Amino acid sequence: MAFKIFPLISFLFLIFILLAPSGHAKRSIPSGKKTSAFDFIKKLKGCHKGNTTKGIHELKAYLEKFGYLRYPNKTQATDDDFDDILESAIKTYQENYHIKPSGVMDDETISKMTTPRCGVPDIVNGTNYMQPRNRNHKSGSSGVHVVSHYSFFEGEPKWPPSKTHLTYRFLPNVPAVAMDPVARAFQKWQSSTHFTFARAQTDQNSDLVIGFYRGDHGDIDPFDGPGGTLAHAFAPTNGRFHYDADEQWSIGSVADAFDYETVALHEIGHLLGLRHSSVEAAIMYSEISAGQTKNLHEDDIAGIRDLYNL
Repeated sequence: MAFKIFPLISFLFLIFILLAPSGHAKRSIPSGKKTSAFDFIKKLKGCHKGNTTKGIHELKAYLEKFGYLRYPNKTQATDDDFDDILESAIKTYQENYHIKPSGVMDDETISKMTTPRCGVPDIVNGTNYMQPRNRNHKSGSSGVHVVSHYSFFEGEPKWPPSKTHLTYRFLPNVPAVAMDPVARAFQKWQSSTHFTFARAQTDQNSDLVIGFYRGDHGDIDPFDGPGGTLAHAFAPTNGRFHYDADEQWSIGSVADAFDYETVALHEIGHLLGLRHSSVEAAIMYSEISAGQTKNLHEDDIAGIRDLYNL
């Protein structure tokens, strides 16, 4: 009898080994699709002015967070009525992201709104930084009139001419695996600007500080969990850059994860004084999809050179 039972036990043990998840793979490859902080938007497909639909108040909060919406009273901001103000905000969003401005929550709009993005707003105090602006660039002795797609923070804050060497440090909450990708991002900006960058020790003062946070952490909009706001950074000369610790991060292109270096390139652009660009291929475009990697684009380089008169 024992000899008959032994093969059965061996077989079951083999099946268990084959089906058991690998502990090594858990850390490097995301397991399963996680719910995104922006997934509520998918339930609003087809909504338009005149509708009263559960969840519209969340859409209002989303658009308010990124600068598209401001209601005169709290009641309107927290109800589920699709009113004229919301329709106008959606049309502006659609224009910014090159979607037909219908004011309707169509498939293209939902796809764009649910894409993870940077936490820096597109519109501040009524100024829409996603719309192209006319600028006069000098080429030799002649002024050249061009339309630019990059943008700067209000008042065009930047590092002073005497401050071209910037130091950066990592807070203790930064995973060691993130440090080299961030360093590479700094080197890419260094190769395209007049800035040089060097890492300072954790306990030393520095011009720039990188950290990982969850939820609310002070004087900037809180992070919202996986798949929503990925990171944010401050304009010069504040120097702070925060990753959302709730996201799945990776080195390079990994499905359902976000590349440390690509996001760092974007946020360093903010640290140097760039806002968002309306060029989708630019690193300063506000959104990034999981598994996507990007590099500096000519629009990013033109923007930083314009800001610093390089």
